Amino acid sequence: MKLLSYYKNQHIKLGVKTDNGIIDVQAFSEKTGIAAPKTILDVIKGGDEALQALTKIVANSAEKLNEETIQCAPAIPNAGKVICVGANYRKHAIESGLAIPEEPIYFAKYANSLSGHREEIPVPKMAEQVDYEVELVAVIGKPAKNVSVETALDYVFGYAVGNDLSVRELQFRSNQWLYGKAIDGFAPLGPYIVTADEVPNPQNLNLKCWVNGELRQNSNTEDMIFSTAKLISDLSQIMTLQPGDVIYTGTPEGVIMGMEEKNWLKPGDEIVCEIDGLGSLLNKLKNEY
Repeated sequence: MKLLSYYKNQHIKLGVKTDNGIIDVQAFSEKTGIAAPKTILDVIKGGDEALQALTKIVANSAEKLNEETIQCAPAIPNAGKVICVGANYRKHAIESGLAIPEEPIYFAKYANSLSGHREEIPVPKMAEQVDYEVELVAVIGKPAKNVSVETALDYVFGYAVGNDLSVRELQFRSNQWLYGKAIDGFAPLGPYIVTADEVPNPQNLNLKCWVNGELRQNSNTEDMIFSTAKLISDLSQIMTLQPGDVIYTGTPEGVIMGMEEKNWLKPGDEIVCEIDGLGSLLNKLKNEY
C-alpha cells in the first residue's frame, strides 16, 4: 500500500494512492461512518488493524483526488527522529575521498528539515556548495530496542524516497556534519510511504537522481556498506527507535562533491530522486527571502 500526507484547508490529511487517484481517508470515513486512521502516524501505530481499515476503504471508495492537484506534505510530517547515515556506499565513499568506514557514520536532521514532494526549498543566503543525495529511507513501525540484524527488518513499517540535501562547505567546517545538513527543508521525503510487504528486499533497489533532466546518480542499494537491517540493529543498541522515526540510509556515487568540475546546485534547479517501486520525489530550489 502507498500512503501519503497532503495539505487541505491548512490541515495535513492522510491519503492512499490507487491506480485511479488519491483517496481522502478522512472524508470517506466521515461520509460512511467507517472508522479509519487520520494520519500516517496513526496508521503506523495502529498496525494491522489500521491497515485492514484502509484496505476496506480502498475497496469501497469511488471518489478519488487527482494526484497532480494536491499539495504534498512530507510523507511523515513530524518524525520523532530523522537519522542519517554518511558514506554508506562504497563507490560514494571512494569518490568523496573518504575512507571506507568500519562502523556506520550517523548524524541527525530534525523535523524542520522535512519537506514534501514538489515543494520548493529555500537555499540559505550563506550557502554556496549545495549538493543532492538520493537515499532509501526506512520508516520504523514499532519500538525497536536491542534488536538483532536478523530480525531488524521486522520493525520496518515501510520505505520512502529521500533526498539528503547538503551544503558542503558548512558540512565540513568542523568534524560534525550537522551545520551543513540540518537546514530548513533539506530532507525531502516522499511522495509516498510504501509498506514493507511491497519491498521484499531493500538491498536490491535501483535508485537514481536527475538534476534539470540530467541523470547524475544511478546505482543500487546492494552497494551499501552497512545494510538497512544492520543500521536498525546498530542504532537500537543505544536508543529505542519509535514508530514514525525515519532513517536515511546513505547515498550512492554521482554527487557533485565527487566530481572534478563542481557545478553546485542553485536556485531554480530541479532535482528528481527515484527508487524502484517507491516513486519519484521532485523538488526545486529557490532563493531564501
